[in-house]
Amino acid sequence: MANKKQSTQWQAFTSTLSTTLVLIMLGLTVLTMLTANRLSDDVKGNLSITLRMNDSISEPEIKAFEKQLQKKPYVAQTDYISREDVLKEQVESMGSDPTDFLHANPFQAEIEVGMAPEYANVDSMDWVTEQLEANPKVSEVIYQNDLVDSLNTNLQRVSLVFLVIAVSLLIISAALINSTVRLSVYSRRFLIHTMKLVGASWSFIRRPFMLRSLWIGLIAAILADAVLVGLVQLLYGYDETLRHYITLTNLGIMSGCVLVCGLALTLLCTYFSVSHFLRISEDKMYK
Repeated sequence: MANKKQSTQWQAFTSTLSTTLVLIMLGLTVLTMLTANRLSDDVKGNLSITLRMNDSISEPEIKAFEKQLQKKPYVAQTDYISREDVLKEQVESMGSDPTDFLHANPFQAEIEVGMAPEYANVDSMDWVTEQLEANPKVSEVIYQNDLVDSLNTNLQRVSLVFLVIAVSLLIISAALINSTVRLSVYSRRFLIHTMKLVGASWSFIRRPFMLRSLWIGLIAAILADAVLVGLVQLLYGYDETLRHYITLTNLGIMSGCVLVCGLALTLLCTYFSVSHFLRISEDKMYK
């Protein structure tokens, strides 16, 4: 009796451990995808459009126009650069002052418009450019079309790779957890058959197995989340800037995904494994 109890406890331990390891891999993939998405938003947020303002527009009018821009949904931020500041930048880059021979500042005031991430694609930026060029206060709109196109193409490729990895890992995780659960149920196949012979309903037979799997999935998910959060805390200690990319929101989403997957996979695998042994005949129990 003691040996049987020890065997059951050992099976529960190995099932919990193997499920925990699988969930850690799954959680790492989810967290990597979320972090990559945050990094993608930051990269897109660095894309900007330069507006060169008409010389006939006064500085107060330009600043009023800037405030109007800030209310637009496609604008993340704006930065006004006066004619004098543009001149200083050009003098530093060229090493000479054009006012020495032109006797006037040839440059125009500019507004740098940082794009909202969801608008940082070629189609949206072309539409925004058309809207801004139609404004009489703006003399020229400048942005790097090729850079935006290249950036979005590369980001789409990276997202596709992560999606394939996530789906593949989910399938592998389901297969590994199913194998672990199936072995655990297999060791009790004769008990299942005996309960079936005495007239127990299938739902009654499944209940203890499902309850056991519920606890295994819950404990494994908690352990996996604890390990993952611990690893993230170590990374924070190594580089504090990682807090910007691995946010508390992302950690919460990752923890939720691990918990849901842990419970769903163990319960589903247990349900189908027990159902399999409920359906097979007695002579197949020995195979």
